[in-house]
Amino acid sequence: MKRALITGITGQDGSYLAEFLLDKGYDVYGIVRRSSIEKYDRISHIQDKVTLVHGDLTDQSSLDEATKTIQPDEVYNLASQSFVPTSWNQPVLTADVTGVGVTRILEAVRRHSPEAKFYQASSSEMYGRVIETPQTENTRFHPRSPYAVAKVFAHHLTVNYRESYSLFACSGILFNHESPRRGFDFVTRKVSHGVAKIKAGLINELKMGNLDSVRDWGYAPEYVEAMWLMLQQSEPDDYVIATGKPHSIQDLLENAFGSVDLNWKDYVTFDPKFLRPAEVDLLVGDFTKARDKFGWVPKTNFASMVELMVRSDIDLLANNKR
Repeated sequence: MKRALITGITGQDGSYLAEFLLDKGYDVYGIVRRSSIEKYDRISHIQDKVTLVHGDLTDQSSLDEATKTIQPDEVYNLASQSFVPTSWNQPVLTADVTGVGVTRILEAVRRHSPEAKFYQASSSEMYGRVIETPQTENTRFHPRSPYAVAKVFAHHLTVNYRESYSLFACSGILFNHESPRRGFDFVTRKVSHGVAKIKAGLINELKMGNLDSVRDWGYAPEYVEAMWLMLQQSEPDDYVIATGKPHSIQDLLENAFGSVDLNWKDYVTFDPKFLRPAEVDLLVGDFTKARDKFGWVPKTNFASMVELMVRSDIDLLANNKR
């Protein structure tokens, strides 16, 4: 039985990856931070099937101990301070967790489990002010937020450890990927939950920022399969995971409100507080390399994913009311 260690197991991607690996017959371990409030709702249905260990990307000793004790075959680093707007308010924390934290986990792997295969969650936000569209593995990075800068550091460090220490270390440059487990702070979930509340008569408006930003949105459960596939290859490499289909925030609103027969223009208002200090206007990825190397292709289209999220939030509100 293979052993997998996941940082960020309680997040959207971590929970889906844990499910995926359990179905593959893995022995799954997850690193969680010790806190006064345990928030395990995304993994509550599989919590008795995984082993949780306390650790933190800001604490080297905890990562050393976890890696040394577990001796994983695969390590998936999905933990980070991942909300872009927060990275401007907490840039030092973001740099320490999202950037330097990857140094700590790579060091733990290098010292205590050098045969383990390592996956780093890179981000399309690294491209920032893009110089070409679509973006590939070779497109130059121009990060536009403290979060994106930290991700660039972590990405290059993963490459450096691969080349310097011969670690099997891969980076997945994942474009936006969503699901009903997305955090409420992220724009897709903000919209899907807002639409559900408007449909239920709980609110009558949804405040938004820039509606012209364009993103490449996919379905998170499909993206965790790509993470696993990267670590099953004979040689480590970096891969873009995306749909290749651009959609604006306005497209998101049209699809979300349209899925419950409402017109978004009747409910959406502009609020400048949701504008970023430095905007990223257009991100769309080219997943050709992943398709050609290990056969990965996206399956769920944008409209279906948005409707799925809205319906899930409508059910969530109904269950909470009951």
